[in-house]
Amino acid sequence: MKLLQGKLVLVTGAARGIGKAIAIECAKAGADIAFTDIKRDDNFTALENELQSFGIKAKGYESNAADFESSQKTVDEIVSEFGRIDVLVNNAGITRDTLLMRMSEEQWDLVINVNLKSVFNLTKSVQKTMLKQRSGSIVNMSSVVGVSGNAGQTNYSASKAGIIGFTKSIAQELGPRNIRCNAIAPGFIETEMTDAIPEEARKAWAEKIPLRRAGSTTDVANLVVFLGSDMSSYISGQVINVCGAMLT
Repeated sequence: MKLLQGKLVLVTGAARGIGKAIAIECAKAGADIAFTDIKRDDNFTALENELQSFGIKAKGYESNAADFESSQKTVDEIVSEFGRIDVLVNNAGITRDTLLMRMSEEQWDLVINVNLKSVFNLTKSVQKTMLKQRSGSIVNMSSVVGVSGNAGQTNYSASKAGIIGFTKSIAQELGPRNIRCNAIAPGFIETEMTDAIPEEARKAWAEKIPLRRAGSTTDVANLVVFLGSDMSSYISGQVINVCGAMLT
């Protein structure tokens, strides 16, 4: 069964990593896909082609999620092209990890703008369309460190904790119009970023996880498919950890 058949899913920061997996799994579930990334490079083009190979309509947009005007312009273009937006996945994110004593104001501002302000930018931009439709599902990518904190990641943890508060507030604001909002908090997920971590260190991380393994990007993407589908029609305002019981 194609859980997202007939829906348009917008995924930000989708050219690689978790965002790419989300776009692919949603396409497999029958959704048309609009995705964004900061620049049109080989990864961007390859994803656009791969999505179209599933027989759905897919288009990538070069857009800066941290900039409100760029986000609004992109959403307007998507609505013009596809006619609707049923699911918004706020996935764009970066890290600039260091201890607070070494962290620059620029490192703080950059992470907050890309990770947290982007969620405001895109949610506000799609709100008008979803309100007219009287339906919609917004999925915000938080992190387990937004719940637990993590030394050396004050900027990242603060941005992801802010997403949780934003999610709960939007669920209450937009719930009366049948618009749902949930957050996903991934734990240790294997991506291009974690591939740079030495094998020994990755094994040590896995030993701390009750399921004794890192998660895959597909593990996260499968939850997005569920939250975007009508099967989750009574789930809103929640933070769901995808972490192998690392955080319980």
